[in-house]
This record gives sequence, C-alpha cells and structure tokens, in this order.
Amino acid sequence: MSDYQPDESTARVDLLRFLSACYYEPTADFAEEKLFESIAAATRQAWPQLSGLADELGQAFAGESLQTLLVDYTRLFLGPMKALASPYSASWLPSPMVGDEVLPPVVLDLYAEGGFEVDDELAELPDHVAIELEFLYLLSFNQRQADLLGNSTDYAAMTKLRARFMDEHLSIWISTFTKAVKEHTETGFYRVLAELTEDIIRLEVARHRGD
Repeated sequence: MSDYQPDESTARVDLLRFLSACYYEPTADFAEEKLFESIAAATRQAWPQLSGLADELGQAFAGESLQTLLVDYTRLFLGPMKALASPYSASWLPSPMVGDEVLPPVVLDLYAEGGFEVDDELAELPDHVAIELEFLYLLSFNQRQADLLGNSTDYAAMTKLRARFMDEHLSIWISTFTKAVKEHTETGFYRVLAELTEDIIRLEVARHRGD
C-alpha cells in the first residue's frame, strides 16, 4: 500500500474502508500494512481540507505504545462495566429501543436491501460502527462501479440506498458517538479518529444533498 496513489473518486470510496478498520482492536498490523499512509493519501485526494487531520492520525498512533492504545480502546468501546463510548448505533439512537442489545431495524433492512451480509463468525453486532462504515464503503463502491460501467439503473439504486442509509441512520447517531469518544478518550489517536470520522461523514452527507 506504500505506492497507493488513488484518484479522487477512488479515494473517497477507499477512505470509508480505511476508517472502518481503525475501529477494530488496534494491532501492529495497522502500521505494518501502512494503514495511516493510505488514509493520508486518500484524504489528500478526497477531502484536502482534512489532510492535516489525517496526517495527525498516523502521528498519534505512532506516538503511543500499542498497550496504551489497547487500554484506551477497551475503556472506550468494551468496558469493563460499561463502554464509555459504545460503538453500537443502538446505544445512541432515540427510543423506542432499550439497551445496547436491540438492533436498529432500519439498518438491518438497509443491509438486506444492499445485499450486505455480516459474517456469522464476526464477534461484533451488525450495528458496530466499523461494520456500518464498511456498509457505506460497499454502497459507495457499488455506486462507483455502476457509474464506470454506465449502468444507470444500478447507479440510481445505489445512490438512493446510500442516501437513505446516511440520512435515515448514520447521520442521526454518528456525531453523538464521536463526541463521546472525544470526551472520554485518553489518547490523541482516538480523539483524532473521532474528529476525522465526524468530518468525513458530514462532508459525504453534504455532498449527496448538494449542499
């Protein structure tokens, strides 16, 4: 990935996949697979106004020990008693849902409509932030592929589904989640990740609305 030099449309799509990876348990693979170099390169092409923040993300990861990042990851997203910034959208959506264990029906319906299946062996629930970002990546990838192939029917369907996912679900809870991450994190890495995530989703929503 060291030679990763995407064009703008590829960068916008790939950036969602890279962000998704950051919300899994931090490992040495993040650095070894040049994840943050790829995030920086994609951000420069897709959203140059955020390039400084993207550069800061990699610096923040390198500036902490892996053990420190694991401790902060656990505090924020796992517990021990209660996660300080639950990574599940059900935790941040308004009633009538009660408790983290109730999956949002909207997101499950959208997954089904988009042909998105969560691996049964995956430990996380389907409304984990990493999985939702991966779904947005899939929709964006399929939208771009349909556009490149000149398939106007599939392009229109993917565009509509992607807009619904962001408007009816992701944009409703992501800012509250990232605010909690910024309030409770003890490392610069998760603070910058939360800021970058919120900004990218805000820009993506504005882009499809034509703002």
